Amino acid sequence: MSAFCWFIICMQAKGVIVPKEKAKAPFITFVLGGPGSGKGTQCMKIVETFGFTHLSAGDLLRREISSNSADGAMILDTIKEGKIVPSQVTVKLIQKEMEVSDNHKFLIDGFPRTEENRIAFERITGVEPNAVLFFDCLEEEMVKRVLSRNQGRVDDNLETMRQRLKIFEALNLPVINYYSQRGKLYTINAVGTVEEIFEQVRPIFSAFEEVVG
Repeated sequence: MSAFCWFIICMQAKGVIVPKEKAKAPFITFVLGGPGSGKGTQCMKIVETFGFTHLSAGDLLRREISSNSADGAMILDTIKEGKIVPSQVTVKLIQKEMEVSDNHKFLIDGFPRTEENRIAFERITGVEPNAVLFFDCLEEEMVKRVLSRNQGRVDDNLETMRQRLKIFEALNLPVINYYSQRGKLYTINAVGTVEEIFEQVRPIFSAFEEVVG
């Protein structure tokens, strides 16, 4: 047994938490698309087929709120005021999940939403994504999908949905254009059945498998 391994065993026996050493550099895929584009469903299929870890920015923020931490309270207050959660808060939540994971392959879903998000991610983590998936879907199709899974006053939902789509397009388009220019963007036609859409996704990740394992 090497001296290093013996040191680790001794530290663990004393109750010291030893950070896990990752054998491989992280392989990061950003997953972008408007509300109702189907990216969440496709992320699940990528996880099942290719063994990626799925990190949803929205889920991480909601979990932090429910933890009753100081950051959680700040996030909740920010959302209640109709403001955007500071980029560094979201990035650090994502970074923490990546650091404690045994996996090295990550799908980061719903982030970055803006150029400011993108810049903050690269500055704080010191890495860029290896690939960016953009699920391109017609507005009417996204509206139909979201309204079909929601209950309540349809007119209010419709108005809210159209506003969300306008905001998404205005803020996310510069991010999409940036990664397109970097040669990292993979655009998926997100109209069709789940399987039809996944057949566009599958060959992209099959090619990645040869590189990242």
